[in-house]
Amino acid sequence: MPNNLLIEGPEQGVQVFTLNRPEALNALNTELLANLSRALDDAEANPDVRAVVITGSQKAFAAGADINEMAARNLVGILEDPRVAHWERIARFTKPLIAAVNGFALGGGCELAMHADILIAGENARFGQPEINLGIMPGAGGTQRLARKVGESLAMRMALTGEPIDARRALDAGLVSEICQPELTVEKATGIARTIARKAPIAVRLTKESVRKASDMSLADGLRFERHAFTILAGTADRQEGLDAFLEKRKPQFTGR
Repeated sequence: MPNNLLIEGPEQGVQVFTLNRPEALNALNTELLANLSRALDDAEANPDVRAVVITGSQKAFAAGADINEMAARNLVGILEDPRVAHWERIARFTKPLIAAVNGFALGGGCELAMHADILIAGENARFGQPEINLGIMPGAGGTQRLARKVGESLAMRMALTGEPIDARRALDAGLVSEICQPELTVEKATGIARTIARKAPIAVRLTKESVRKASDMSLADGLRFERHAFTILAGTADRQEGLDAFLEKRKPQFTGR
């Protein structure tokens, strides 16, 4: 893997991906997105990986898309943009994905952060969709995911003015789940990932899928999906192990079966 994406682990079930294009504030060019997509493929297939943390630097999680690369694409280039498939792959990742964000998370960086299931932000984090300043608009979820996470009014303001919000506003709006000192974001995110990694993998996967469905389904359909997933778990060895461990007052040993 080229060094624009650093991969550590798995350790205690957790892999850490670090975006590493410091010369471009971790701008998400096609190569970096392709490497991230492949790394997620590998993590998906590796039973030793139960959760992934993605982070950047103290200065920037990711400051957007690569503008030089974007400027070189005409209409046909945009229509055939290979990055679309990479974004779709990130969205399909079935294991827990936790973002540890410091500094700038703008444009594509904000969109990548919103692909995470849990988002931990440093106090210095800034989230924004500044595409409007370039005469364009978000194209990787910056209108759809943002509106679902922070509400239409704030999403509209961010997308139409291009002005970012700070970590405290992002927390109050529901975009992030927790803020902490910048130097502690990766540690905090990794701790949460390790906690999740100790749970039953099939239950984790179905729980993630069920929560994600909540924004795409009516309440009635979502409840049916939840009940179906709940029923499926009745056939797993991990369910029996969890119940037995509770009754025997010991820690469960989940195997993913």
